[in-house]
Amino acid sequence: MSETKKAGYDPHGIEERWVEVWEQAGYSHADEASPKPPYAIVIPPPNITGLLHLGHAMNNTLQDILVRWRRMQGYNAVWIPGTDHAGIATQNVVERQLLEKGYRREDLGRDEFVKRVWQWKEESGGAIVRQLKRLGASCDWVRESFTMDEPRQRAVREAFVRLYEDGLIYRGERLINWCPRCRTALSDIEVEHEETKGFLYHISYPLADDPSTALIVATTRPETMLADTAVAVHPEDARYNRLIGRRVKLPLTARTIPIVGDSILVDKEFGTGAVKVTPAHDFNDFEAGERHRLERIAIFDEKGTISDPAMEAKIDPSLYNEIAGKKVAEAREAVVRWLRERGSLVKVEEHQHALGKCYRCKTVVEPFLSTQWFVKTQPLAEPAIRAVEEGRIGFIPNHWENTYFAWMRNIRDWCISRQLWWGHQIPAWYCVNCDKDSIIRSAWAAPGATRTPDSKRDWLIISNEAQSIVALEKPSACPRCGAKDLIQDPDVLDTWFSSALWPFSTMGWPEQTKSLSRFYPTSALVTSFDIIFFWVARMIMMGLKFMGEVPFRDVYIHALVRDAEGQKMSKSKGNVIDPMEVIERYGADALRFTLAALAAQGRDVRLSEERIEGYRHFCNKLWNAYQFLSRHLPVLGGASPTLGSLSLDLADRWLLSRLQALIGEVTEALEAYRFNDAASALYQFLWHEYCDWYLEIVKARLNSDARDEERRAGVALLLHGLDTALRLLHPFMPFITEEIWRQLPHRGDSLMVADWPTADPACRAPDAEVSIGLLMELTRAARDLRSDLEIASNKSIQLILRTSSDRDDRSIETILPYLASLARSSGVTYGQHLDRPSRAAVAFVEGIEVHLPVDDPSVIVSRQKRLRRELEKVEQELVRVAKKLNDPGFRLKAPEEVVAKEHDGHARLLDAKAKLVQHLERLAAMAR
Repeated sequence: MSETKKAGYDPHGIEERWVEVWEQAGYSHADEASPKPPYAIVIPPPNITGLLHLGHAMNNTLQDILVRWRRMQGYNAVWIPGTDHAGIATQNVVERQLLEKGYRREDLGRDEFVKRVWQWKEESGGAIVRQLKRLGASCDWVRESFTMDEPRQRAVREAFVRLYEDGLIYRGERLINWCPRCRTALSDIEVEHEETKGFLYHISYPLADDPSTALIVATTRPETMLADTAVAVHPEDARYNRLIGRRVKLPLTARTIPIVGDSILVDKEFGTGAVKVTPAHDFNDFEAGERHRLERIAIFDEKGTISDPAMEAKIDPSLYNEIAGKKVAEAREAVVRWLRERGSLVKVEEHQHALGKCYRCKTVVEPFLSTQWFVKTQPLAEPAIRAVEEGRIGFIPNHWENTYFAWMRNIRDWCISRQLWWGHQIPAWYCVNCDKDSIIRSAWAAPGATRTPDSKRDWLIISNEAQSIVALEKPSACPRCGAKDLIQDPDVLDTWFSSALWPFSTMGWPEQTKSLSRFYPTSALVTSFDIIFFWVARMIMMGLKFMGEVPFRDVYIHALVRDAEGQKMSKSKGNVIDPMEVIERYGADALRFTLAALAAQGRDVRLSEERIEGYRHFCNKLWNAYQFLSRHLPVLGGASPTLGSLSLDLADRWLLSRLQALIGEVTEALEAYRFNDAASALYQFLWHEYCDWYLEIVKARLNSDARDEERRAGVALLLHGLDTALRLLHPFMPFITEEIWRQLPHRGDSLMVADWPTADPACRAPDAEVSIGLLMELTRAARDLRSDLEIASNKSIQLILRTSSDRDDRSIETILPYLASLARSSGVTYGQHLDRPSRAAVAFVEGIEVHLPVDDPSVIVSRQKRLRRELEKVEQELVRVAKKLNDPGFRLKAPEEVVAKEHDGHARLLDAKAKLVQHLERLAAMAR
């Protein structure tokens, strides 16, 4: 017997022990040859750089609940774990370590740097896996994958080559999102848009052939005007359409640029109706440039600084010397000053606009003209849209389908190349002989530094004219000229490219494995809304493309975990809750159950340590119930009697009936992904119905002169009820349920592989539920009256129940022995024609008057005085809060969560006032 049985439940040691036992026993391993129906989930792979946060804890707790439940239902359930190589994040971590030692990755060279990253991954990258195990994740750890292990590398190369051969991957010069700090391309959804206060600059562009006439153009980026190649107006705008085809002089330069008509780019009702066109530095302008075949002039380099030697001859040399090598903000300041001094700046006004920032380092992102690799997404998006429209994939809650459709129907080609060293290097090669004019080495070393052609500091640039040789492995020779000097494309693939293959690459694709035939498509995906675009949509596209089938049937989108006030958790706010600290303090079960209990669909989770502590008390309640049962198991004589062999009374039949209801409620809730409803039903049954009511009834039976068969039935039903509830609770609280279940009489090795309960309609007893429901209400009424009069709980009381019908009398007669025990009453009198006591506390239950006679009137008076003082304090606080809420300034200026908190407080005060008034009314009735 466990040492923990001697005292309250202590999760320390117990939880970690069960993790080891389960893993060694292989309970979570799925066998492809099993005849059981399959159930499969692939884990959203966490970054190897990460540590477990509450988002991970929520996500993986819900997945584990589903997998444990289905496993117990008899499914061949597999939960495939793994981690993501996290390109930018991991490279940044290792680069910071190198910088602390005084050197950069370029000092090592690519091969050595990548070797260092692998070394870091082996030493530090497994932390989150250990933490997931500590949380209780019952993954099939034998199948653990990594997005850059050899099988996944094969899958990535295969996918790339097939897409390329199908014309769905291409290389071209396009405007892309560029992070000057990470020095890599970003996809559209890796850019976070943040509202910021800036300025709108109105600049005069005089006509080249009539300087007295000018177009006024408004822009938030005056520094990019140096790269303008046109001014656009709406072709139907009567103010300007006569000017289309003429030219304007570009301020601060020696250039003239054309006026073009463009109904797509220009809204004639917005601003001045004239728009500057800078194809190399704005996405909309790039498309306009394509339509009008405009020149692209790029004035920024990969570091985000002004760097265009050709521009020097076209602008004032003094201006060029001032802005060359400057960052955007400095260049903007100089350009604005020059425009103002020359009378070209008409006005400046404050302007609110969205600023794009790198999702990883928060640096302002620049539209950057670059040669990159892209996936044509439109042909892939169309079948992915149909899959959801036709119901082959369902989102839960279903309103997330609208988010999915909105993005997929407006999808742009996906830039998949990244200028990093850590990641899947693109399987494309170039012939040094054929493409000698297209391969450029750009030094990263400081100006003037000596470098050799093979310097580690060189940055390889391959122009758009180079001809790619795409292959699974490096070709032995150039297919065009036969030369053997080939160099691989230096870029790596976007991290999300390998993740998009995850549901089938983890099962061995491109090989046709038993795992694929058995477990693909997977059953469900559990994830958060913020990666519907990054990951969910791309997995659907790739699954349909390569497998001809959707990758999963259900997509459950869980809520965000916020603090108790509804605010996003952040280190700067100091409101972050570390799940590992919580597990150390309260145990993994308490955290898991809290997250499940709060996981209502469509609502963010408001988490507090107080709530977690409350469910830690739930563990203690469960443990104490087990301790009581274990002390009385000898009553059964070492056997586990069948229910049919027992003589069951009203309370026993009630417990059986409530168990059937519980089985149905929990199972139905899990089928519908209503984790919170399942958790609520379990909590309600175990804490209130099983512990607070049935256990107390059996306790009284065991302490009385009840017959042996009655005592035996009570203990047998306690055991049956606890065994059933433990099975239902196990997916939520795996550790304490296993610890208790292993010490009870049972069949089987582990709850992990025990049978999930099924409801037996024959055990439903509506009459018993009605009778015990009345017992509960009468007992509560008696306890409330006792509390009103501050009568000690161990002191017996007299109860008089004045009924109104024969039916009431019959109902009370069936529950009378229980009522006397639970209400601690030395005598219960009931009947339709009883006299009302001259002085008594009174309550009403379904037409039955519950009287508790009072001998000493001073008790009532004393209690009234105390309650009136409490009521006065509550009313004063209500006035204060109401005044605050009625203040328009407070409602407008205070943060939304602060206002909501005051409203909640006001509601609690109103509830407290109502209860105090109710108590005082009852006392007043007693005093009459």
